[in-house]
Amino acid sequence: MKILVTGGAGFIGSHLVERLLREQHEVWALDDLSTGKRAFVTPLQAHPHMHFVQGSVLDRDLLQELMKKVDAVYHLAAVLGVKNTVENPLKVIEGNIDGTKLVLEAAFPDRKKVIFASTSEVYGKNAAVPFREDDDRILGSTATHRWCYSTAKALDEHLCLAYASLGLPVTILRYFNTYGPRATSSAYGGVIPRFVTAAIKGEPLYVYGTGEQTRCFTFIQDTVEGTFQALQPHANGRVINIGNDQPMTIMETAKLVVQLANSTSPIITLSYEEAYGPGYEDMQRRQPDLQRAKEVLNYSPQVSLTEGLKLTIDWYREHLQVTGSDS
Repeated sequence: MKILVTGGAGFIGSHLVERLLREQHEVWALDDLSTGKRAFVTPLQAHPHMHFVQGSVLDRDLLQELMKKVDAVYHLAAVLGVKNTVENPLKVIEGNIDGTKLVLEAAFPDRKKVIFASTSEVYGKNAAVPFREDDDRILGSTATHRWCYSTAKALDEHLCLAYASLGLPVTILRYFNTYGPRATSSAYGGVIPRFVTAAIKGEPLYVYGTGEQTRCFTFIQDTVEGTFQALQPHANGRVINIGNDQPMTIMETAKLVVQLANSTSPIITLSYEEAYGPGYEDMQRRQPDLQRAKEVLNYSPQVSLTEGLKLTIDWYREHLQVTGSDS
């Protein structure tokens, strides 16, 4: 197949491009390099089926031109990260909604398959774990910018399902805390990139809140495998969780990173107000129900947190030694 990957030079996108090329698909990787890295796809450009295009999903003409060349699109391009959500909500709202709208519009005339990368953030403060794809969303006040990313992605999902009702083949994937090589902390703001970078540098690991909140961390290899399988026609019209269903507290995760990195870094707790300012809220538990993923995609995560962290730490250690930064 001929496939477009928006955000193709990003963390998940670049790994997905590698997977698609291994399966002999022809790939166009579109990225504006705002968070993606040209270096992530440079080694792939010698491949005869690889095409890198620097540009934005907000460029309607470019998007329509690329869509004519392909059979399907993985829409991974997004404005993400807690820092953006808190400090630049307009960028988060417009960047996510407008980009998805243009991708769907470009794909619709010829019914090109769309796989949309959503997020576990859409579940909001729902405390009934594990989260099932049809569960209710529970969010805080619109006055709290914390919820704008969740809201924007949920509206993206509504757009996808509206187009699906008109005959566009669409699959929505909700990612749960993906980590691994290339997830640089400056670009993604994830807790594991922050912890690993600090541990390697011998700096403090800052745990926000009590540290008792739990997450289910998904190694990039598992996320990409579930994403790749979503090309299948029987995934059309479905919303599917992609993640690991083994919960870990943030404090336990920090201690494990320090141990595996052989680090002497201290672990320090900060209140959410100290970390993000007044009014910030967080979810205490986030765990996916994977039954639908198993039934539809034959998906089952394979990489344990310990194994994945070792691989991640090794990559970061080399990366920091080469560049002196996490960028």
